[in-house]
Amino acid sequence: MLRTFSRPVPLVLLLALLSFIPVLTAVINTAQIPTGTYPPDSAHLAVAPVSWFLHVLAGAAFGISGPVNFVLALRRRFGRLHRVTGRIFFLSALVLGGSALIILASVEPQRTPIVDIARGVFGMALLVAVAKAMAAIRRRDIAGHRAWVIRAYAIGMGLGTVALVFFPIYLVTGSAPAGAAADLLFAASWSINIGIAEWVIYKTSTAKHCIPS
Repeated sequence: MLRTFSRPVPLVLLLALLSFIPVLTAVINTAQIPTGTYPPDSAHLAVAPVSWFLHVLAGAAFGISGPVNFVLALRRRFGRLHRVTGRIFFLSALVLGGSALIILASVEPQRTPIVDIARGVFGMALLVAVAKAMAAIRRRDIAGHRAWVIRAYAIGMGLGTVALVFFPIYLVTGSAPAGAAADLLFAASWSINIGIAEWVIYKTSTAKHCIPS
């Protein structure tokens, strides 16, 4: 199973599937925000239009460039491409996390404090993960760099998991989940990504140590 992480096409398809919803939403928003055609439930974000636009633009770039950076075969064969997409990934991550915190400070809360706390924690965690990844690569710590990039991607694409969890509930009930219980589920769903990321980091590091010399 772990060999999947070194095969270009399967890995890209898997990560693209997981990030499809947030990336598609971000791409749509980049056209809606300048024209004012966004849906009514997003109107409260219009108080910070620049930060909102930068956030969705960076989210699209982050979600698209992320999968490419995890493919071992592509990194070995196309080192220049990896470096270019890596710079796009890091820059978009910084903008994504920073704009998220600015929006959080500018927009009136629409739900319980649980959601705002989760967004604030994950926004700061994304910036920390990116800083750690950059520090690791400067030290030539490839394993540490890869681990922090995986964590950063898991945090940045957390809304994709939230959507996957909430969508079946919407189909069954006919309405979007709301209330404190739904907000707790929101935070827990986002945390699933972090748990998966830590499992992947552990398994890949264990596999490398088990390879006979």
